[in-house]
Amino acid sequence: MNFETKHFGDVTVFKLNEKRLDTSISGLLKGEFTMILKVEGVNKFIIDLSEVESCDSSGLSAILVANRIVSANEGQMRLAAPSEKVHNLIKITQLDRVLPVTSTVDEALKDLGS
Repeated sequence: MNFETKHFGDVTVFKLNEKRLDTSISGLLKGEFTMILKVEGVNKFIIDLSEVESCDSSGLSAILVANRIVSANEGQMRLAAPSEKVHNLIKITQLDRVLPVTSTVDEALKDLGS
């Protein structure tokens, strides 16, 4: 699984450099999110989806795991720059009611007040 993390003040940006967010990487992704959010104690978290072209239910499940951990720590999370296809899936599943979605990482950073 290819990803990178960047820190902007107290905000951590996780960029997934994969075309597909699906069963093949969702387990690894859940583990990575758990490490970053629990072990490092991150409570302002942005998932940059700009490279992701498709996503399935297991991919959404990984995102929800991250959201659950962030919420338990009274933190905030944003999804940034999803493709049109991924954004439509987020809307269809009503995940956008739980997680704010921004057009860009910069917008998400401003939103979280870094």
